[in-house]
This record gives sequence, C-alpha cells and structure tokens, in this order.
Amino acid sequence: MKNTMHTVSPFKIIGITTRTSNSSGKAAEDLGALWGRFFEEQIGTKISGKVSEDIYAIYTDYEADYTGKYTCIIGYQVDSLENVAESLVAREFEGGKHIKFLAQGKMPEAVVNTWQEIWSKDADLDRKYSADFEIYGSKSQQGDTSEVDIFIALK
Repeated sequence: MKNTMHTVSPFKIIGITTRTSNSSGKAAEDLGALWGRFFEEQIGTKISGKVSEDIYAIYTDYEADYTGKYTCIIGYQVDSLENVAESLVAREFEGGKHIKFLAQGKMPEAVVNTWQEIWSKDADLDRKYSADFEIYGSKSQQGDTSEVDIFIALK
C-alpha cells in the first residue's frame, strides 16, 4: 500500500506516559508495561471528553532521533484538557504535515515491522521528530487482518 501525505489538525490527548529508548530492547519492555497498565487500570474510564474510542500511542519529546530517548503517551484524543484525573497526563500537539503508514497483520508484530520500515527510510523522510503517533481504531483487533495507522511528522 502506498504511504499517503496528510495535514493533521492540532489535537489534545489525555493518557499515561513513559520515557524509553529503542536501545537493547528497552522500548519493547517499557511499552509493553505501559500497554499492560493502560488496560489493567482501565485508563479509558478515567478520561472524560473523548472524541472517539480510538486509542492513540504518541511518540514525542525526542532526545534526538529514533535512536535516542523519547516519551510515549497512550490515551485518547479529547476535546478539552480540563478535568484531568490524577495520575494522567494531558498534552496538546500542533499537528502539521505527516506521512501515513499502514501496519497490517497480526498485532503487535505488524506495528513493529512497520516501525522498522520507517526507521530504514529515516534519512529520506525528513522527519520532524515532534509527535509521531499510532491510531488503534475499530480495525486494530481483527487478528491476522488487523490495521493500525501510523503517522510520522515531517518538516
């Protein structure tokens, strides 16, 4: 499937966060734990003003590029950053020019494989390293035919 260009509107997110890096399997461990916490603590029930039931995983606050430390936020897009429950974080993102990749297949392997494809093209993408994100919508839990959209911020 061809990757497509998109202009993403500014958006607000409420969720939970961790700081990690892609070195030595740290991200797999940290992100796995964050996803576990997201579902165990039923984070979605603590968030008011959700725009939809789509779950966002946002990668931001990059130390440098994909080889350095970054912050991951897992949560929901909301219409307001007011009334944030204790232990949750609220962030606003500027949007802008993004290229969309589609991870297709069994999760989470399809997402991991798509990120590896993105990293292999890193020099050609002119990445902004501001806020990249995945959207887990209605097609994200379909077994071997699952789909997750991945948006990469460009300069």
